[in-house]
Amino acid sequence: MKTLSVAASLAALTLVAQPAAAQMTGMDDHAGHAGHGAAPAAATSVEAVGVVRALDAKAGKLTLAHEAIPALKWPPMTMAFKVADPELLNGLTVGKKVRFKLQGQTIVGLTAL
Repeated sequence: MKTLSVAASLAALTLVAQPAAAQMTGMDDHAGHAGHGAAPAAATSVEAVGVVRALDAKAGKLTLAHEAIPALKWPPMTMAFKVADPELLNGLTVGKKVRFKLQGQTIVGLTAL
């Protein structure tokens, strides 16, 4: 009878652990935001302000020191973002202040301030 009880306990633990594991999937190079709230759905956009720290047009990435983003529950921090269109990086320089629009964790709009 003990064997059945242990097997039932293991099955229950497996079911409980699955939702937690599912929450960890889909994370890419933004894993540092796991505790800062989920990113918005792909169709939802969020705007924020930041300062350009690095540009990598070839990789289509922009590193920003961004202000807090209350809609995402993110504190101010520096991180790299993918850009939807590398042309968004044209004319940008390190140190430039920008307003950017995110869909998910991808920059889809960018305006120099």
